[in-house]
Amino acid sequence: MATPSQWIAGARPRTLPAAVVPVAVGTGVAFGYDGAVWWRALLALFVALALQIGVNYANDYSDGVRGTDEGRVGPMRLVGSGAAAPREVLSAAFGCFLAAAVAGLVLVVVTGAWWLLLVGALSIAAAWFYTGGSRPYGYRALGEISVFVFFGLVAVAGTTFVQAEALPWVAVVAAVPVGLLACALLVVNNLRDLVTDGPVGKRTMAVVLGDSRTRTLYSVCLVLPLVIALALVPWQPFAALTLLAAPLAVAPVRAVVQGATGRALITTLQQTGRFQLVFGLLFTAGLALHAL
Repeated sequence: MATPSQWIAGARPRTLPAAVVPVAVGTGVAFGYDGAVWWRALLALFVALALQIGVNYANDYSDGVRGTDEGRVGPMRLVGSGAAAPREVLSAAFGCFLAAAVAGLVLVVVTGAWWLLLVGALSIAAAWFYTGGSRPYGYRALGEISVFVFFGLVAVAGTTFVQAEALPWVAVVAAVPVGLLACALLVVNNLRDLVTDGPVGKRTMAVVLGDSRTRTLYSVCLVLPLVIALALVPWQPFAALTLLAAPLAVAPVRAVVQGATGRALITTLQQTGRFQLVFGLLFTAGLALHAL
């Protein structure tokens, strides 16, 4: 039986900025347009965190029962390590999805936007079928696209909408750098697992692109958000605050460009999450200051 600390490690807490940042940025946009509703923001954060943890447990389960986690470095694998039974991990995943669905339903009811039910259903389906089912799309180089859509566009725009009950154009534009940074986490994770994923038939984007192009993709995902934030300055002057996060991008980009592999990329993953979080908080502050 897995210990509480193993369950926490299996939830992959270093990936949680991917859930926190889009909700923060979406709330920043809503606040900037005098539409922030804090209890709705907190409920949206709960939905995002539950989905993120749920997809992490679902990936642990699916990869574990397929045997694709054998020989990997990186975070704790509950099923692959034998610390927890597959059924327990599967139950934890679907428990998280259920919690996200209930919280999301509350937001649907209070906004009266019943079409959000479809968005929620697609989000849960995307979380499960990333590595679940007989034809997981994460094994077909589509993981980054899904992350960009659901942890970028959907999460930021959705968070803004459930609070402001409107969708300013800034929310859509702001979602792009957020989605790119979420992709950066997945890209560096798949770069680390490149040598083990290919032989077991897991065709991630890293496997398809190869080592060199994957490193370029990672660098673009980390640098382009700064460029987009600066492009917003004529309309959102305080978006320039994101430049304060730029020094945090130097070390991970340098490590990837210089050829870091294996366990060295675990540190890079941590640095990526730190940059994502700081960038996101500064971006949130800049967008919220639009209210001034």
